[in-house]
Amino acid sequence: MRIGADRDRCIGAGMCVMTDEAVFDQDDDGVVVVLAEDVPESEQQRVRNALELCPSGALSLLQE
Repeated sequence: MRIGADRDRCIGAGMCVMTDEAVFDQDDDGVVVVLAEDVPESEQQRVRNALELCPSGALSLLQE
């Protein structure tokens, strides 16, 4: 699984980080940073949850 983040669309809510801090972080401005574009199998369900919870829709599934 590969994920992407539209940093211009991100509003800094932090739902992704709260859902999976192994894959997501925020920079000093609160904008999403993807730590692992290739998501390990053990993190995939949490990443799917983060994609659903993102209020701005900044996260996307690039490859299943």
